[in-house]
Amino acid sequence: MKLLIWLVFVLLAGLWTGLVALTAQVTDWVLAAMASGQAVDLAGMAGDVPLPAWLAIWIDAASLQAMQAAMVQLVQSVTQWLPTAAGLLGWITPLLWVVWGLVVLMLLAVAALGHWLVGRLAGPGRSGPYSTHL
Repeated sequence: MKLLIWLVFVLLAGLWTGLVALTAQVTDWVLAAMASGQAVDLAGMAGDVPLPAWLAIWIDAASLQAMQAAMVQLVQSVTQWLPTAAGLLGWITPLLWVVWGLVVLMLLAVAALGHWLVGRLAGPGRSGPYSTHL
């Protein structure tokens, strides 16, 4: 059981690390694209993408066009405060990694508590959950 607790900890910590690393890379890319002006071009091109036939069953074409127009408007409004967004590039990635560290510490504490509880519940006189001792 203790091994299972630590395997789950390693799995969750690995997934969390991958998610934060991916988020940091995407954030750096988006902020760099916004600073260079490519984001407005990409948003404009995304507004012109036609709806795939298989997706037309699930999404109405008018609502997709409304979402695309909203995305273009959002990117254009964000570019207005772009000079202040340049400062974001310096602290957003370290902030992501600080949050990562806090979550990993929380996961470690939960795993250690689970390890301790399993050891405590098993006790010295019990050999496991299928023990015949009362």
